[in-house]
Amino acid sequence: MRYIPHTNEEIQAMLKSIGKRSVDELFASIPDALLLHEPLKLPAAMDEMTLLHHMENLAGENHTVSRSRSFLGGGVYRHYIPSAVHEMIRRSEFLTPYTPYQPEIAQGTLQVMFEFQTMVAEMYGMDVANASLYDGSTALAEAILMARRIGKNRKTVLMPMATHPEYRQVVQTILQGFGDHLVDISYNAANGGIDRGALNDYLNDDLAACVIPYPNFFGVAEEARDIVEKVHAAGGLVIFCVQEPLSLGLFESPGALGADIVCGEGQSLGLSPSFGGPFVGLFAAKNEFVRQMPGRLCGMTTDAQGRRGFVLTLSTREQHIRREKATSNICTNQALCATQMTIYLSLLGKEGFKKLAALNWQKTEYAKQKLAAVPGVELTFPGGATFNEFVLTLPRSAESVLHELRKSGFDGGIPLERWYRSLHHCVLVNVTELNAKEDIDALAEELKGALKS
Repeated sequence: MRYIPHTNEEIQAMLKSIGKRSVDELFASIPDALLLHEPLKLPAAMDEMTLLHHMENLAGENHTVSRSRSFLGGGVYRHYIPSAVHEMIRRSEFLTPYTPYQPEIAQGTLQVMFEFQTMVAEMYGMDVANASLYDGSTALAEAILMARRIGKNRKTVLMPMATHPEYRQVVQTILQGFGDHLVDISYNAANGGIDRGALNDYLNDDLAACVIPYPNFFGVAEEARDIVEKVHAAGGLVIFCVQEPLSLGLFESPGALGADIVCGEGQSLGLSPSFGGPFVGLFAAKNEFVRQMPGRLCGMTTDAQGRRGFVLTLSTREQHIRREKATSNICTNQALCATQMTIYLSLLGKEGFKKLAALNWQKTEYAKQKLAAVPGVELTFPGGATFNEFVLTLPRSAESVLHELRKSGFDGGIPLERWYRSLHHCVLVNVTELNAKEDIDALAEELKGALKS
């Protein structure tokens, strides 16, 4: 059944109201050369059985991570998602709620948001978390805008070049109208961490914030206490950006390291690595900055009869309050993705979270040793502690080697020349619990062959 909501009589009434005689006259401003004057050249119609077979054949031509031996990462990660997660998220109670405009009657939705906030705050080691943002890149932009508001006249924001390059691009796009002084801080060639010498040049009374990627785009998770102390001594705020939150099952939380604001991506915790998302942005801060946080915040209270209830405690977007008092123009939170992440973490539990992080680290360390032992291959940052990802330097163009690996069914990693010209022989390799030891061993053998070809 076609969805055409208006009758011919209604269409004529609307045209008469705006002084037009026909629909064609309504679109007369479109040049004739751009109009289609003949039917679309479409193939003949198929019956349902033939069409399904045709679609299956087309789908079989796709190159997908589930059908290849994938070592791709770079901010989007493959982890095993229990079947129960997908089954529960399809329940109508979770699948259908969107943004509750009369929030207090949507107690189930608010409770899920509250549980999500609690998990994020505990994971980050922070006082308070919001009910999610779009994704990790926009969460970082919001964190910088928040630091700018808190810092008032301070403008300089230090952005390490080892921050996810696409996050950096999003930040530059969003902040270009604010006149902020975004400073690129180089990475240390030995360990892939932040160049302390470059950092020291900006520790002054104009410093609004310093971003610390944790782990960074190269997979390096560095000891950052000295950076936190220096930035705080200069009067600036410290923003930790976490693109792989599973790492926090192994490393100290940003809050324990002195973070003021923590943001990042939650995709690896229960969301499939779909092409383009949707993902879920995570955001947390110290309690003293709660009124400067973007998005919405759910709280728990009691009603007049003493029963537990959930409420929308803070909602600082322009739709809810006067525009000049809004902290952000974010229009929604990723409620369904946040719910899916909450279900995943509930099933995993605290101990499971730690055990999974340890398993990922162990597999990655094995892969580092195995691949770095291939003749001509070296670890690019041998002095850095890594989680799930590491960078290899190859004896020739990374893109050409990866092309050879694809012929054997391996997605061997991401070439870094796209973002870092000096790393044109380097590839970013990702390993998770889904990469079996046999796959890692096979990749090492195929890499040897690819380098000889």
